[in-house]
Amino acid sequence: MGEWRGNLRVRLTVVFSLVFALAGGSVLAGVLIMVNNAMEYSMGILLADKRYTGGYQSPDMVSSIAASKQTIMDSMQANLLFKGGLTLLAMWIVATAMGWFVAGRLLRPLSMITATAHRIAGRTLHKRIDLDAPPGEVKSLADSFDSMLDRLDEAFAGQGRFIANAAHELKTPIALNRTLVEVAMSRPDSPPQVHQLGQNLLAVNQRHERLIDALLTLARAEDAVTERRLVDIAELANIAADTTEGLARRLGVQIGRELTPAPVTGDPILLEQMIRNLIDNATRYNVEGGWVRVQTVARPRHAEIVVSNTGAVISSYEVPTLFEPFRRLTDRVGSSRGSGLGLSIVRAVAQAHRGDAVAVPRPGGGLVVRVILPRSAHPLAEPVIIAPTHPENHEPAHP
Repeated sequence: MGEWRGNLRVRLTVVFSLVFALAGGSVLAGVLIMVNNAMEYSMGILLADKRYTGGYQSPDMVSSIAASKQTIMDSMQANLLFKGGLTLLAMWIVATAMGWFVAGRLLRPLSMITATAHRIAGRTLHKRIDLDAPPGEVKSLADSFDSMLDRLDEAFAGQGRFIANAAHELKTPIALNRTLVEVAMSRPDSPPQVHQLGQNLLAVNQRHERLIDALLTLARAEDAVTERRLVDIAELANIAADTTEGLARRLGVQIGRELTPAPVTGDPILLEQMIRNLIDNATRYNVEGGWVRVQTVARPRHAEIVVSNTGAVISSYEVPTLFEPFRRLTDRVGSSRGSGLGLSIVRAVAQAHRGDAVAVPRPGGGLVVRVILPRSAHPLAEPVIIAPTHPENHEPAHP
């Protein structure tokens, strides 16, 4: 009921209907008054003419004619009121329908602006209203909205280019540092202290390389996805799980899989990186002897991938911050487990494919991360918006 009450088209239609009803009622009342006065005047002239010419002399006849006059007046008023009321009712229905149609036509440009705003809320800046209408208030509003989107698109594109260029520029000195350290370690006369220092420097260098690669992936994921192919996220999840098996064995974590074919259309490289980040995060931020469960599900209009894991107990209010760049799960500052970009990349890749990602804490510790990807290949398809669900809805059996 509240939706209809706030609908502008409904409100305009009601206004049009009320205005027509008041105007039609006023016209009908005016017609009744004018016809009544005209009939009174005509009947008065007729009776006066009869008296003057001696058409009747009896008082009873005078009373009879006066009664007939009143009967004629009442009958005329009732007939006019009934037929006029039916005509007014029919015209009111037609006018209400026309008001609904006209309101829709008047509000169509605003509907286009609203639809475009919803698409922008779905995290794409490449759609424009481009309203084809004569100059006016609505045209000016649409053009201003398009200009704002142009500036926002340019700003975000510039930010992405800056991140990508900075990451590429940083890769060169890091690669040079790695080469120099490896050369120093390979010298026959290098002491054990140099080897130990070289191992530490290579570990730090490798972590920096992972951070730069993550920044490149994040910058690419936040841009438009240009390459779209039919891929099975179950196959990508299987590959990502195989890649993470070595790390899982070292950390004492068991990876379980419940993979059913779930084809989607998207960028295979970005989707594989997204799933790899999910499994890698679930493995790194775990406990010894813990487990990770990877599930894929195919739906009629979308596909899902759910990654659950054991780990530290996480509060519900902390979960939204985990999707922010450089935010870590339990040891957010100075952690050597990761760069803090894992879930940021996951959400960015999902949203670039018109999907979304959410996470909920498990009661016993750890997270359940759920990613939904639409199966539509159209880049302007309606985005998928998902709400956090209860973890028990996706709680896997123990591997």
